[in-house]
Amino acid sequence: MKLNTLADLLHQELKDLYSAETQLVKALPKMAKAATNEELQAGFTEHLEQTKGHVERLNKSAEILGVKLTGHKCKAMEGLVEEGAEMIDEDAEDTVRDAGLIGAARRVEHYEMAGYGTAQALALALGHEDVAELLGETLEEEEATDAKLTDLAESVIVPDAPAGK
Repeated sequence: MKLNTLADLLHQELKDLYSAETQLVKALPKMAKAATNEELQAGFTEHLEQTKGHVERLNKSAEILGVKLTGHKCKAMEGLVEEGAEMIDEDAEDTVRDAGLIGAARRVEHYEMAGYGTAQALALALGHEDVAELLGETLEEEEATDAKLTDLAESVIVPDAPAGK
């Protein structure tokens, strides 16, 4: 895809986000299963349902813009998901693995927040307020998920994990 215009760039950003979100739909159940803390398990399960909604919003955005979102693989998310899978397979104490899973999930959230923020700004610049609103809803959910993960790490997981030397 050649990027000649901001509209082309917005389309590319949406395709990247779509790929990222569809990869997460597959990865989140594995993270939930690997987590030992019940709140973390519930958080991953809740975020899976949100992520399915993110895919729906992206599809609605594509429909509004008259573009297709398939045919692209988000390599960054592929790497982030792989890092999460490596954490799942680590020989680690339960609370230490949970802390690592939170770290992996927060990296995902930050990647998504950057993507949604960029796409929202492009949509606004192009006068697509309806698309920008959809992207903004998802951005707010991603920010809220990141805050929940941070709170969970600070209040539950990290204080219970063995510190070592």
